[in-house]
Amino acid sequence: MISFGVIVAFILYARLFTSPLQQIAQGLTNLQSAAAASERVFEFLEEDEMQDEKEKTRYLNKSEVKGNIEFNHVKFGYEDSDKLVIKDFSCKAEPGQKIAIVGPTGAGKTTLVNLLMRFYEINSGEITIDGVNTKDLTRENIHDLFIMVLQDTWIFNGTIKDNIIYNKENVTDEEVLEACKTVGLEHFIKSLPNGLETNLTDAESISAGQKQLLTIARGMIANSPFLILDEATSNVDTRTEELVQKAMDKLTKGRTSFIIAHRLSTIKNADLILVMNEGDIIEQGTHEQLLEQNGFYANLYNSQFDSILEE
Repeated sequence: MISFGVIVAFILYARLFTSPLQQIAQGLTNLQSAAAASERVFEFLEEDEMQDEKEKTRYLNKSEVKGNIEFNHVKFGYEDSDKLVIKDFSCKAEPGQKIAIVGPTGAGKTTLVNLLMRFYEINSGEITIDGVNTKDLTRENIHDLFIMVLQDTWIFNGTIKDNIIYNKENVTDEEVLEACKTVGLEHFIKSLPNGLETNLTDAESISAGQKQLLTIARGMIANSPFLILDEATSNVDTRTEELVQKAMDKLTKGRTSFIIAHRLSTIKNADLILVMNEGDIIEQGTHEQLLEQNGFYANLYNSQFDSILEE
């Protein structure tokens, strides 16, 4: 037989015994999290500073740039790897051309764009803009020449107008509305209580397609001679994709454009399609020419329809 008081005392003593152990375990968990975070912080602090570019005097004015881009035997591999990601890439983009880059995951499509923007330095070869080697230009100058519309849209807390005119001064409401009208956002903005001055917050209900159209309108306002579209329609449904595609077609007009796409139906009208695999261009031509070759691109294109039929 055991009394009620003994049971209560036993439970109380058990709790008094386990409570410090739980605190110690929680403390060890926090220490492990702090150690993992500190490794990343110190790794960042130990990184080499970016090269000082004050001595670079070459400058390209985006209002005067013609739109020629040339990759000449470009080779690239990451610093921590001996493997070349881009093995021997050569390509020439004429002013106003629409260049599509396709290929399986890991083929080097996004890496190619990162090299063009000088996020990384190439191992050998050269990339030129209007005949000027990108190594002779500052990163700031190069970035000013490009409009980028990425797969992951980024909208910050602020008004719609602030989001669209990001990093550009002296933009009128008329210019913003014209850009919105061009990309098909005019009706959406008019339906909002405060129009362009409506604040976008995390609680604000705005679809993925509308976010993407906002980033395209931002590109319209930037008005740079080169355009990079990196999987810009991959996060939207088929109906919204049509709206985004029409907006992108207007954005690419008159600009030398590089389009990375997994949905091959979005790049049928490209002037040149580059098919990449393992860092090399294995095929190039227009959509019709590549289908006639019945090679890698044709298999890639037809496989999309096969997966739809299976579903």
